[in-house]
Amino acid sequence: MATPVRPWPAMWSLVIGFFMILVDTTIVSVANPAIMRGLSTDINSVIWVTSAYLLAYAVPLLITGRLGDRLGPKNLYLTGLVMFTLASAWCGFASDIRMLIVARVFQGLGASIMTPQTMAVITRIFPPDRRGAAMGLWGAVAGLAALTGPIVGGLLVDSLGWEWIFFVNVPVGFLAFVMAWRFVPSLPRHAHQFDVLGVLLSAAGMFLLVFGIQQGETYDWGTIAGPITVWTLIAGGLVILALFVFWQSRNRREPLLPLKIFRDRNFSLANGGISTVGFAVTSMSLPLIFFYQSVLGLTPTQSALMLAPTAIISAGLAPVVGRLIDRFNPKYFATTGLLLMAGGLTWYAFLLAPQTAIWLLLLPAAVLGLANACIWGPLSTTATRNLKPALAGAGSGVYNTTRQIGAVLGSASIAALMQARLSAELPGAASGVPAEGGSAVLPDALHDGFAAAMGQSLLLPAAVAVAGALITVFFAKPQPVSGWDQEEATGPAQAVRPPSSPSAAHPAPSASPVSVRPPSSPDAGSGRAARRR
Repeated sequence: MATPVRPWPAMWSLVIGFFMILVDTTIVSVANPAIMRGLSTDINSVIWVTSAYLLAYAVPLLITGRLGDRLGPKNLYLTGLVMFTLASAWCGFASDIRMLIVARVFQGLGASIMTPQTMAVITRIFPPDRRGAAMGLWGAVAGLAALTGPIVGGLLVDSLGWEWIFFVNVPVGFLAFVMAWRFVPSLPRHAHQFDVLGVLLSAAGMFLLVFGIQQGETYDWGTIAGPITVWTLIAGGLVILALFVFWQSRNRREPLLPLKIFRDRNFSLANGGISTVGFAVTSMSLPLIFFYQSVLGLTPTQSALMLAPTAIISAGLAPVVGRLIDRFNPKYFATTGLLLMAGGLTWYAFLLAPQTAIWLLLLPAAVLGLANACIWGPLSTTATRNLKPALAGAGSGVYNTTRQIGAVLGSASIAALMQARLSAELPGAASGVPAEGGSAVLPDALHDGFAAAMGQSLLLPAAVAVAGALITVFFAKPQPVSGWDQEEATGPAQAVRPPSSPSAAHPAPSASPVSVRPPSSPDAGSGRAARRR
């Protein structure tokens, strides 16, 4: 008997692992002081605990996305999950900073293998006009992970010690593996030739670009070693990536990145939109956390909990928005969400002052929760709607790469802007931004200037969110679905259980196992339509 495709159990199996790996991009920030004390190291070394993870995560995304098309997304996801989970245990047992950094590299590589497969599987098991709720959940997880990482990290560090921000991944990873093994279907593989030159060019270009942007502030945007400067690396990365694109356009056999996916206007625009979201979400928390700790005197955990309204509201509303975007044009939600994000950040900018009542600071956090609920699902649905099954991995790799580049740009830009505004607001008094994760309260005489600098810094992610809204305005209206072949996407052995099946009950209206409408095109044979029903 054929194995049924049950999309929602598969979906929940994937988002557990997806949430875990994205939390690890931010969870370390509040643990840095504890890691410094525990491993007897300095701030320059401990920063590499985060930098190594982000580099290993971001650089291979284009490659791992395409590999999922060739080797099967389930196989790649499980491989990456095992690597990530074992590396997490290695991180927790690390006895010195070098061992921790190496373990974080393997953790980031595992995350890079996993991430594109989650989106690729969703694209292939949910029909385009039933994909909104699934992408709403996927997007909510992506948004929540960046916000809850500092909260979870603060609670674990304060109660159990820094090692447990890594140990906690082991049982979660085991659960995610069992669920994915059981519920994620083995989808057809698509034969691809291996574009060796494309792999080398993309990896080299991405490494130089991401490393240059990420470490620019560390080297004061100047010399790294000898004649090599930060800007040399960035420029070299851009040149190599330009060569990569040229090679992809000339490769007549099997390019690593099929440039034809960019002919879809909505896919290209959605990638631009998600890069602005990655920028804004990553950069907005740093000024807020510093204000809460250095001016208001909150602990790291208390500071992170000030963002709780954002996480709670986003989690509650994202599935609702996901169901609505199957019925209405997603661009209205995405544009509204990005404008709300800009408004919430601007509101914060005017509220950051020593005398502001702490409860008032929860109001813009609530606005950001509504904004996040309206952004992630509509953007990811728009990006994947027209992707063919054979290109699902490549499209997912591109989408996650642009999101991660936006995040790296946001992290580097906000650090540089905060330093500049502190120099302007506290001339001669500020020796720079406090050490990342530090919780020392500044003297009262510096509170006003420091708060003003943090508020002004928040106008940068607000402006980037407005730019994202302008991009989404140009989304084309989704067209009726045609040509999406269930057998091509999930394979002839993956039978589709009728929606009336008693075991098909799931929490969302679109949560039943995949059902595909009969094709309305004149050349669609009645036999095929009957099989799909």
